[in-house]
Amino acid sequence: MEWTEQRIEMLRRLWGQGQTASQIAVALGGVTRNAVIGKAHRLGLTGRPSPIKRDASGTATPKRRPVPRRALQPQPRPMMSPMQRALPAQPQDANGVVSNPPPAPREQPRNYPPVRAHGGTKSCSWPMGDPKQSGFHFCGEPSEPGRPYCANHCHQAYQRKSDAA
Repeated sequence: MEWTEQRIEMLRRLWGQGQTASQIAVALGGVTRNAVIGKAHRLGLTGRPSPIKRDASGTATPKRRPVPRRALQPQPRPMMSPMQRALPAQPQDANGVVSNPPPAPREQPRNYPPVRAHGGTKSCSWPMGDPKQSGFHFCGEPSEPGRPYCANHCHQAYQRKSDAA
């Protein structure tokens, strides 16, 4: 798109009429709102008042409509999940509160294999297998001093940039 004299004149006219940059872009065709704003800025066209209405103190006034106050109405009861529907009904008081709720189910602890140590040294913490499957474990070989892995897994985990390339 090229800014011809005719297009520039149309931009000046529409800008002066108070059209938005988006409206001008549509009228010109083949140009974006941002291109219109940029060209108006380069042409030195005067700025226009902000569409945000402000009160006497300079604070923006919200355009929100006030929420109508409604008479107090009983709150609807929450919907029950399929799990709750499957449970036997519990005794409730007049407010719908369960008088003797059943104890909450306890989360089953995960059974992780113990971490083995060899002669006072830490063991390799390289994961072996899928943590979600039985048989998951860590390598367990003696780890390299100051490292979390054994020599074999350190070789896999830590590579020099020159070796990797």
